[in-house]
Amino acid sequence: MRFIDRERELEVLTKAREHSKRKLYTLAVYGLRRVGKTRLIREFLSGNDLYFFVNRGKSSTSLLREYSGILRKRGILSKREELKTWDDFFEVLFERFEGAVAFDEFQDFRLVEPAVYPTLQRFIDENEERPLLLVFTGSTIGMVERLFKDSKEPLYGRIKRELRLEPLDIRGSYEMAGELGVKGLDDFLILYSVFGGFPRYWVAIEDEGLEEKNAEKIIEELVFTYSAPLEEEVPRVLSLEFGRRSGVYYDILEAIANGSTSPGEIAGYLNRKETSITRQLHELVNYFRLVDYDRAVLGKGSVLYIKHPFLNFWFRFVQPRLSEYEANRESLWLEVRDKLPDYVGRRFDFICRELLRVGSGLLPFFPSTIGRHWGHYREGGRRRVYEIDVVALDASGKRAVFGECKWRKKAVNAEKLFEELRKKVELTGWRGESHFMVIARRLKNVPENVIALDEKAIKNLLEGGE
Repeated sequence: MRFIDRERELEVLTKAREHSKRKLYTLAVYGLRRVGKTRLIREFLSGNDLYFFVNRGKSSTSLLREYSGILRKRGILSKREELKTWDDFFEVLFERFEGAVAFDEFQDFRLVEPAVYPTLQRFIDENEERPLLLVFTGSTIGMVERLFKDSKEPLYGRIKRELRLEPLDIRGSYEMAGELGVKGLDDFLILYSVFGGFPRYWVAIEDEGLEEKNAEKIIEELVFTYSAPLEEEVPRVLSLEFGRRSGVYYDILEAIANGSTSPGEIAGYLNRKETSITRQLHELVNYFRLVDYDRAVLGKGSVLYIKHPFLNFWFRFVQPRLSEYEANRESLWLEVRDKLPDYVGRRFDFICRELLRVGSGLLPFFPSTIGRHWGHYREGGRRRVYEIDVVALDASGKRAVFGECKWRKKAVNAEKLFEELRKKVELTGWRGESHFMVIARRLKNVPENVIALDEKAIKNLLEGGE
């Protein structure tokens, strides 16, 4: 598949290469698994550069032998020379090579040979004037950050620049979907709700010859058929992150995907004490970066959610019913298929935020904050909850756009939705400048003072218009 939407990242790498022609330059590229780090690096590296994958399944001796073979094939190491230690490897690399060198999944040296880190530190310190670019990539974000930011680590302070690789935005994902023959907006939003902007899953559509199929067929074939291509995806990815201590992490993710959005609710779902999940929940948020807090824009409330769309889908529909998935996944798929519209409808709130980010020109000001808001009020002696799907604030915090998002087949009465939205805004106590917006597949009775995005306008936005 054609390489899509990484111009800014390639520009950073290209500048790093230019800097490295004068003296040693070091760069860390990190992000969640399946986000496209390896493809980005391979797209950047030329035929004269070096690429080394740190295979956690190999012994130190075996990996060193593999790397020696790469150097020998490139003529950097002679046929009769033998590298017996990692010190030998880096000595040859720094003394004989000029160009870019990438170490993919660099954090896994912790499992293969931790002594590489202090060894590499010494060579970096002793060769600051060498025209060399060292690129380190990693998937376990917390571990990568610790390697370079913890003052107790050998490589602390040795990285000149960091590049955090995020999933493709919604516009880039739409372009990728178009390459695969996914033309209908509804099909795209279904697939984006499940796969998000992670290139690996979109590429799987091409790998399995599912181009131009509808969204339901694609999800069925990739996830719910016998020996489905993605049937081991979640266990494989999470085993790389969590190792053998995966049980509680899995339970927490399942609880969140099924509606438990606070530590107390998660503990209740798992029938455990809240203190027994504190460490794992903290690590899911701050170390693995798979979970985050969705915060009320105009208040202090926050709820937990799974950042990775496919993990959220898996833990919502498959993980709680693994036995059925293994025994009769075709039947399970029929149930999931019936629930897809409601699932996409809930994910549509997140999608609307992304639409505002790529289409900020639609708003009367440039938004500095985009999120949602919720709160409660008393009515008839009872506590009631209200929600506003999307809220965008300007930098001053004095101007806001309040929006409602509905993705359903029937046309939405925008006038009625606007009146409901206006009453909700009054409940927030907001005193600044207000603007209103409605986003839906089809709209009717749109008031003149309301910003409206329907299916046609959304497609235009995704195709690069404003």
